Amino acid sequence: MIASIGAVVVPGCASGGAGEASGRTEVVAGFYPLAFAAESVGGDDVEVTNLTPAGAEPHDVELSPRDVEAVQSADVVLYLGRDFQPALEDAAQSSEGDAIDLLEGQDLREGDPHVWLDPLRFAQVVERIGAELGGEARARQLASELRALDEEYRAGLADCDRHELVTAHDAFGYLAERYGLEVIPITGISPEAEPRPRDLERVADLVRDRGVATVFVETLLSPEIGETVAREAGAETAVLNPLEGLTEEELARGEDYFSLMEANLEALRDGLGCR
Repeated sequence: MIASIGAVVVPGCASGGAGEASGRTEVVAGFYPLAFAAESVGGDDVEVTNLTPAGAEPHDVELSPRDVEAVQSADVVLYLGRDFQPALEDAAQSSEGDAIDLLEGQDLREGDPHVWLDPLRFAQVVERIGAELGGEARARQLASELRALDEEYRAGLADCDRHELVTAHDAFGYLAERYGLEVIPITGISPEAEPRPRDLERVADLVRDRGVATVFVETLLSPEIGETVAREAGAETAVLNPLEGLTEEELARGEDYFSLMEANLEALRDGLGCR
C-alpha cells in the first residue's frame, strides 16, 4: 500500500478569520479531493476549509451566508468548474483572493468533472495546487505517490475476465478510459438524475447479455437503483467509491484518498474477475 501524505481537513463552514489569526494562507476548497490535496501540499502553512460536510454530496451543497463570506475572504479558493458546484462558482467570482478553476487546461470528457478518479489527471491538479500554495516539493511527492497508484491500477486491472464497469452514475469515465474499461452508467454525470424505467431495463439487459457479474453502487447515494438493476439481471452489487466526499464513518476510521482508491481497486478486481 502506498504511504500517503497525511491530511487533516476542516469540514463544513468557516469563520473566515482562522487563517489570518494564525498567519497561514486561508484556503477554501469545494469538496474533499481538493481539500485533501491542499492540506497535503500546503502543510502547516495553510488553513483549509472544505465546503462540503462529511456525508454530503458535493453536487447538492448549497452555500450558507457564512460559507459565501468564507469564499469571498479566502486567500485561495479551489473549485471545479463546468457547473460541478454552481453556487461555489458564483461566489468565487467575487473572491478577494485567487479563485482557481482546476479543470482549466484539462482535456475533458463533455460535461465530466471527475478528474480526481484518474490518478494521473489528479497529479496534474495536485501540481497546480502546489504551485499556487508554494508547496511545490510536497506536490511533487504527492504526485509521485499518485503515479505509483496508477502503476498499481495498471497491474491490478491488466488481466480481467470482464471489462464492463456498471456504475450508479457516470463518475468513472476517466478511470475507465485510463485502464481500458467500458463504463456503463445507470444515470448520467449528475447523481441527482432520476433514471426512467426503460433506462433501468436497458442497463439490466446489457448486464445480462454481457455476463456482467457486479453492479457497483456508491457510498453517498442510495443503492436502490443499482440493486434494482442487479436483481433484474441476476448480478451482485459492490461498493465503488467516487470519493466526492467522506462519510463520518470513513473519517473516524482514518480513511483518505489513497486508502479509498486502494479499496476501489480491490473492488474492481473482485467484480471484474481480475487475476
